[in-house]
Amino acid sequence: MSTPPAPARGAAPLRARTVGVGRAHAKTILLGEHAVVYGAPALALPVPQLAVTASAGWSAAGPGAAGGVSLTMTGSPSRPVATEASDGLRQLAAEFRTAMHVAADVHLDVILDCAIPPGRGLGSSAACARAVVLALADLFGREVTAQTVFDLVQSAENVAHGRASGVDATAVGAPGPLLFQQGHTEDLPVGCEGLFIVADSGEVGRTKDAVALLRDGFQRHPGSQAHFVRRATQLTDRARRALAQDDLEELGPYLTAYHHLLREARLSTPRIDALVEAALAAGSLGAKITGGGLGGCMIALTPSDQAGAVTRRLHAAGAQQTWVLPLTARTGPDA
Repeated sequence: MSTPPAPARGAAPLRARTVGVGRAHAKTILLGEHAVVYGAPALALPVPQLAVTASAGWSAAGPGAAGGVSLTMTGSPSRPVATEASDGLRQLAAEFRTAMHVAADVHLDVILDCAIPPGRGLGSSAACARAVVLALADLFGREVTAQTVFDLVQSAENVAHGRASGVDATAVGAPGPLLFQQGHTEDLPVGCEGLFIVADSGEVGRTKDAVALLRDGFQRHPGSQAHFVRRATQLTDRARRALAQDDLEELGPYLTAYHHLLREARLSTPRIDALVEAALAAGSLGAKITGGGLGGCMIALTPSDQAGAVTRRLHAAGAQQTWVLPLTARTGPDA
């Protein structure tokens, strides 16, 4: 039987574990995409039915070889299997070693079972990173604070997407809706009972390209950044109040207006626009692109009695998959 690797000098003793397990889930942005990077608020919802589980093990590195990390992805047979870690995961593992004083000559083997489609604005990369951090902590018997988990996931997100706002790193571990602004997170009060429908366009979004496209537009058009951030903040604040005050009829148009803001910034696509129009035509109160843009998913606020009609219309309009997110009243952290 293998013995666990010795801890780095000065580290606490390790538990004798051979497998560590960590879990996380998807998220969706209700309002605030892109503007959150510039200090505006964002509203995020967890998507618990789309989850990722990481299983981590270790093996001794060869003589004279530095410990590395290998990654295997399971799930859809149509998804290529990765045998080496991504740059973000490799950096995350290295930073975990440093933060948790894990010996550098230990090779890490990570298996990810991820049900979150990548490139859809659902937080796939952040959820995978969080699951890996928790799996490594479990493997080596280390207690990790919420701040340490966030910092490690955020580091991986910055590699994957460039300048990450921190929304994804937080929301993929949150039990309920969140308000996020300038690095501060708080529970989002919800006084409404309803549901959202998320539809996958089938197009892979490109967050880095979307961020660069928006930044380029701001640089070429003086004043456009201030207008974008001001309008985004206005819509997000109004939506937050409508959520708290149980006013779905008021909330819906704010989603659609935010979609128009992102479409004007050239972050939507014809396929996403078609899904938005289909949802509205079938009875949704509001609909918009969600996530980084240039592909990905759409989210629609829908009365429960219209959910079936909206879902059928979305699939007819080209949606590859749909998910329903129930919205329940939640007024505090213990709700």
